[in-house]
Amino acid sequence: MTIRHTRRVFLSAATMMAAALAATACGSPQDTASGGGDNAAPVKVGLVYSQSGPLASYGKQYIDGFKAGLNYATKGTGKVGGRTIEVTEVDDAGDPAKAVSAAKDLIGKGTKILAGSTASGVALQVAPIAEQNKVLFVSGPAATDAVTGANRYTFRSGRQSYQDVMTAKSFIGDAAGKKVVVFAQEGAFGDANEAAVKAVIGGAGATVSSVRAPASAAEFTPFASQIKAAKPDLLFVAWAGTTAPAMWQTLDQQGVLAATTVVTGLDIRASWPTFGAAGSKISFLSHYFEGASNTEAGKALRDKVGTIDLFHPDGFAAAQMIARAVQEGGDDVDKMIKALEGWQFDGVKGQMTIRAEDHALLQPMYQAKLTGSGTDFTATAEKALTGDETAPPVTQMKG
Repeated sequence: MTIRHTRRVFLSAATMMAAALAATACGSPQDTASGGGDNAAPVKVGLVYSQSGPLASYGKQYIDGFKAGLNYATKGTGKVGGRTIEVTEVDDAGDPAKAVSAAKDLIGKGTKILAGSTASGVALQVAPIAEQNKVLFVSGPAATDAVTGANRYTFRSGRQSYQDVMTAKSFIGDAAGKKVVVFAQEGAFGDANEAAVKAVIGGAGATVSSVRAPASAAEFTPFASQIKAAKPDLLFVAWAGTTAPAMWQTLDQQGVLAATTVVTGLDIRASWPTFGAAGSKISFLSHYFEGASNTEAGKALRDKVGTIDLFHPDGFAAAQMIARAVQEGGDDVDKMIKALEGWQFDGVKGQMTIRAEDHALLQPMYQAKLTGSGTDFTATAEKALTGDETAPPVTQMKG
């Protein structure tokens, strides 16, 4: 697996993080658990995410992380400033139309804070609804870059695709003069990944080409031969589906993994066995995995969910952000927005910064390796990249 499935829209490289971050407000997540307005009515929060559908496993991690994060941010009370956080969960099954319908229904019932969006297609449809109705929206695992800067009402609690690709770039250092090959299936998923690598790594001076395989391909030796002949400094693999084990086995058997640096994304733990014997020979870019960091927030999350997986931190951060918004803004959405813009907080991954200009969430990312075999892989962090090192270019706020 690699940069998450079809949920990708990439931006061209441009100006990096603005100096305005120097003026950001800092705070511990627990700082949001006291104080608040006089209104004792519950604060309605609507979580619209994938309880079912193709991304249900991601959604389960998100909601478990959210519950742990809310417990942490409110010191176990479930209240902010004396007001109960009343959470309503709705399943969108990864369907944008269902998500939009659910969002409108929740807003009609007085909900001023929406969160969730496991899938990028969902996030891109809910964001305009938030703007139209002037409610706060904190998108979840959806990684499309287009969520950043979508409008002033929209934030995100997870990473975005640009940060994934910057992490991949870190494996070759200075990209100038380097040769990069993208190995991907034909189709939108492969197109998006190829475009991303060309924009980010190619934009930094690398020569980027691709080897594309039909989605129906079952024999991968010819593609492995093409890759070896290209002699890349970096092979970026973007793959999805049931042919992954055979593909990785072929790359290994044909010597590709030994001939160059091969990078792909580290997905949820359940997917690790698909790498087989090749798993320990691949370099992984990673959003998060158990043991990637050692933070107080991480310990609190682990106490609630056991082993932390890929999207638990996204839910945890969403709860921290919502607690902050309610603490500082009460029922005033404009004040909620101001409270989040520029806010730095200690999350599961470490220091998180909400960039004021476009609401990008700057955060650590990881180089990772797998050790072991079969179903018994262990991931270790080879390097942690700071939020500044993987920061996407500032984008103009659209609304």
